[in-house]
Amino acid sequence: MVNKKSRALVREKKHRRMRNHLSGTAERPRLAVFRSNNHMYAQIIDDTVGNTLVAASTLDKDVKAELEKTNNVDAAAYLGTVVAKKALDKGIETVIFDRGGFIYAGKVQALADAAREAGLKF
Repeated sequence: MVNKKSRALVREKKHRRMRNHLSGTAERPRLAVFRSNNHMYAQIIDDTVGNTLVAASTLDKDVKAELEKTNNVDAAAYLGTVVAKKALDKGIETVIFDRGGFIYAGKVQALADAAREAGLKF
């Protein structure tokens, strides 16, 4: 009988492997994305000192008020624009995209595309 690993464990293992190659600096911080069943979270992190420079999620009151649902592609795209605007306000223009082990499709891709359109470069 074949034992199948859970999707969460597979994602965590992928993310650990990816993090060996991705590291955010002060000049080019890391845009980390996490997607749960109900919400999405995005942070811009400087890994050299371990600080979160910018954070946004679909749990934020101002973001949640604009959305009908918090777990669809439209919500992800809106979150991408919010994160990009906050980053540009802080003077961050280029980032490294960390998809968190998630497949680059659907919500994760929508967030990334919206952040690019709003002015972030990666």
